Amino acid sequence: MPSPHLTTADGLRLHLREWPVPEARGTVLIVHGLGEHVGRHEPVAARLNGWGWNAVGHDHRGHGASEGARGALARPDDLLNDLALLVDAVRAERRPGPLLLLGHSLGGLIAARFVAEALRPVDGLVLSSPALDLGMKAAQKLLLAVLEPLAPNLAVGNGLRPMWISRDPAVVQAYVADAQVHDRVTPRLVRFMLDSGDLVRSRAAQWQVPTLLLWAGSDRCVAPAGSAAFAAAAPKALVTSRVFGPLFHEIFNEPEQDEVFAALGAWLAARSPR
Repeated sequence: MPSPHLTTADGLRLHLREWPVPEARGTVLIVHGLGEHVGRHEPVAARLNGWGWNAVGHDHRGHGASEGARGALARPDDLLNDLALLVDAVRAERRPGPLLLLGHSLGGLIAARFVAEALRPVDGLVLSSPALDLGMKAAQKLLLAVLEPLAPNLAVGNGLRPMWISRDPAVVQAYVADAQVHDRVTPRLVRFMLDSGDLVRSRAAQWQVPTLLLWAGSDRCVAPAGSAAFAAAAPKALVTSRVFGPLFHEIFNEPEQDEVFAALGAWLAARSPR
């Protein structure tokens, strides 16, 4: 990338990471999850590099090394517009090969909505445990409806427990020790997530972009039912889906990660054969 950061429309600097390879098959943009940062996906980037793909990603506003209040949004569509900035920057470099999105959790939700609304053309989409259904109860939704107009950027704990991300204690320990990981969420961000999940699931039957959907059957961070509903409604000719029943949320950080990476590698090989 020409610069280690992007500047958003409202003046925030977003931190960028790139893992390039010579003579790449194409480029995969990694879109990270809630409360974390793209640096946690370095093992995924290393696998992509090994298969001949460039990897690029940014820390969302309010996350990692990017600017912005933790977990806050100035406008509901900020995260979509920020991803559009990155896509435009990569496209401007005229890199060879296809351009794909790989989104995990919140990042999967952002990437899926980005594709559903065709905000920029991309050649493929990978979803890892996407937050298509937050599993919120009626009382939680009622509280959100009260708080959102009064204090849209009131930062509170997201209620997620570190032990839910993986069955590997070392992964959990590293997550807890990571100073760039936070647990802040705001009513405006939660509203974005709820509305985006509804929109993506409602458009599954009209899906038009080649997609690989991989999700954890034992996920407690997001409801697996959201991915299952999308997979059931989406056209099978375009959407390849697979559930890993025993796995927790971060499927690429589970003891069975080689099985998950094998599914990803096979799908990517078909996107750019050589």
